Amino acid sequence: MLTHSQLAELLEEHGQPAYRATQILDWIYKKRARSWDEMSNLPEVLRDALAEKYPLRPLKHTLTKGSKDTTRKFLLELPDGRYVETVLIPASPALYGETSDRHTLCVSSQVGCAYGCKFCASGLDGFSRNLTAAEIVSQIILAEELSGEKVNNLVFMGMGEPLANFTNLCHALEMITSDWGLNIGARRITVSTSGLVPQIKKLAEFPRQIRLAISLHGPDDETRNKIMPVNKKFPVADLFDALRLWNSKKNQKITLEYILIEGVNASVEHAAVLAKRASSIKAKVNLIPYNTVEGLEWVRPSDADCTRFKSVLSKAGVSATLRLEKGHDIDAACGQLRLKKEKGQLAE
Repeated sequence: MLTHSQLAELLEEHGQPAYRATQILDWIYKKRARSWDEMSNLPEVLRDALAEKYPLRPLKHTLTKGSKDTTRKFLLELPDGRYVETVLIPASPALYGETSDRHTLCVSSQVGCAYGCKFCASGLDGFSRNLTAAEIVSQIILAEELSGEKVNNLVFMGMGEPLANFTNLCHALEMITSDWGLNIGARRITVSTSGLVPQIKKLAEFPRQIRLAISLHGPDDETRNKIMPVNKKFPVADLFDALRLWNSKKNQKITLEYILIEGVNASVEHAAVLAKRASSIKAKVNLIPYNTVEGLEWVRPSDADCTRFKSVLSKAGVSATLRLEKGHDIDAACGQLRLKKEKGQLAE
């Protein structure tokens, strides 16, 4: 898959008229063609040339794990035999078999991750490679086909650090938001980052009103250093300077993602510092009780402690949600399903 401008350049090299780009994109995104052969209004010689170099379906569905709350996790195989995951999440748990009218897809941007966040399964097996823009976008198309549901919202919170794959991320965002592509509104797309300061500043210049989420997980350097190794390179003060720049360029609130870990970052004292940080950039806070990951020693706080933490934020005037995460019964934390598959521990 290519952007409109990339496709137009390629077609020009093949001596094809410019309108072929519109035809091809219509087949890919509107008609959801599964092969180049289906594109009957293209010359056969062009179809053959494109098929040789640009596979329409770079991902292969391997396994679906369904959850009691209707969350579904898809394990997808890449052309090189590696695996990536994407998770489809309803707006709220379905009641009595009813389906939600809004669906969020958690999209991966890399195979593995190099940033080593201490709560996350994505980096347990190290970093393999970036996903191409086509592999990123294909997750959305496949998820819609496999589920029969329209994806309304996207969060780049799956495997990998999106901003470490900056060029492919931006190409994918163009394909996703353009009217010639998937045509998903930019305000329905959230890019989550562990805090890569230079790339946050670059993304602030991206000409679409996408949303930004920060995997904060510690309100000060001492706490965050224990959880987020990236903080040693881009400490909290530098990160929040970049977020103030973002606020000057974009017209929606930043979300601070904060996983609550017992004995590490979940005290009322941590909550008080977090409240000041969030207020300084008018951010909202998404509190997530730790989702247990095999091989990691962190412990989930009690519901009472989580509620107490949220209360401190609310009393300080900070908009905060306490999320009892979906998919806890299907290893939905980033990277768990892939690790089990690659280690031969996954029953199919």
